Amino acid sequence: MELPPDFDSSNFWEDSPFAATKTEPPPTDELIHALETELGYRLPAFYVAMMREHNGGIPHNNTFPTTEPTSWADDHIAITAICGIGRSQSVSLGGPQGSQFMLDEWGYPNIGVVVCDCPSAGHDVVMLDYRACGTQGEPAVVHVDQEDDYKITFLAPNFEAFVRGLVPSEAFDE
Repeated sequence: MELPPDFDSSNFWEDSPFAATKTEPPPTDELIHALETELGYRLPAFYVAMMREHNGGIPHNNTFPTTEPTSWADDHIAITAICGIGRSQSVSLGGPQGSQFMLDEWGYPNIGVVVCDCPSAGHDVVMLDYRACGTQGEPAVVHVDQEDDYKITFLAPNFEAFVRGLVPSEAFDE
């Protein structure tokens, strides 16, 4: 899959030395398959297409509106990075502090794949939620709040809707 023509990825990502620490080289088909096998889930086509163009990093728009309060705010969550497909960066899917680490070491529920890091340094994450679709389906996107007994808050029906729903932090009174 290629990214839809109405999605402008050229202005999506922050370009800074710090942002580069969250970015991996473009993933190969072999790496994608290996990580899908290890994680036990097929990654969404839109996510894979995004990562083929820019593999992880910090988006300019880094907040997502919510209809219920979280430990972060009454009306939104924030992300610090979208995890890349790789193993070398700490929060990449297969990195030392990637998805499996968050499940094993932090006790996050085994419902899918941790796909975004949040500013709380591990106390909340954004996950691809495969509970309704199975391991090969199109997962919903949820916020999981470790500080609130791993409360799961629905964000978007799929990864594309999540990415398109990200807004600048200035949209909210902090």
